[in-house]
Amino acid sequence: MNHPSSRRKVIKNMIAGSAALVTGGHLLSSYTPQPKSENILKLKGNINQSVCRWVYESIPYEEFCQQVKDLGLHAIDLVATKDWPLLQQYGLYCSMCYVAGEVSLTNGFNNPIYHGKLISQYLEVFPLMAKAGYKNVICFSGSRAGMDDETGWNNCLKGLQQIMPAAEKQDIIVHMELLNSRVDHKDYMCDHTSWGVALCKKLGSPNFKLLYDIYHMQIDEGDVIRTIRNNHEFIGHFHTGGVPGRHELDDTQELCYPAIMRAILETGFKGYVAQEFVPSSKDKIAALKQCVQICDI
Repeated sequence: MNHPSSRRKVIKNMIAGSAALVTGGHLLSSYTPQPKSENILKLKGNINQSVCRWVYESIPYEEFCQQVKDLGLHAIDLVATKDWPLLQQYGLYCSMCYVAGEVSLTNGFNNPIYHGKLISQYLEVFPLMAKAGYKNVICFSGSRAGMDDETGWNNCLKGLQQIMPAAEKQDIIVHMELLNSRVDHKDYMCDHTSWGVALCKKLGSPNFKLLYDIYHMQIDEGDVIRTIRNNHEFIGHFHTGGVPGRHELDDTQELCYPAIMRAILETGFKGYVAQEFVPSSKDKIAALKQCVQICDI
């Protein structure tokens, strides 16, 4: 990503805490009702919207939780286990979880060297997610490093097949994110919807889906609406971002987000669309409010 506070760096910082900090008893009993803001948005709710935490890391976490509630949102994306109790305190849902240990966009399931660590981390976080009532967790393919598609698919299968039975048993959906390899994540393997869909078909698990990042896929393949319509059964989650620049979803960029949201709605999608644009304005929350309204079709 072409922002100084890259998600790659933030991932490393966010998950530094141990999963041992989260216990089922504390996590599920920590909610304290907060006073409702008079300025809360009245959303149509046709699209379940959430927001990615890493974009707003400059805002203290507790303050951010309150601001998210004030916008009428009910979920925050990409939250590590150590921060789940605060979400619960504010009555917010974790719409996309990280595993408890280190996650890397470059060292993923396409390389067997990392399977041991990845498998143990995912098997550790699944029971915590189930106890907290969370359903979605992110994963990555990793970089190609000269690897061909067939080898990448086979390696991903070997690793994912060791965690999917547990995911299915605990009703967890594992999402592999689609990222562009042209601008932000050079050499990333799962960089086209067709590659991800092929992996979904090979794995054959209803609990394995794609995280379709609209920003990333506009850069690498375009034809966003047609792609979503043709592959919606394999897509479990969406991220937003304006092109070019990953900024606001307004008329300064080339994507028409109301049309994209209508296309998503027409597929019968019931999951989350998480705002992951990087605000260009100083008032980040005002920018978020504007983009939430744009997507509230």
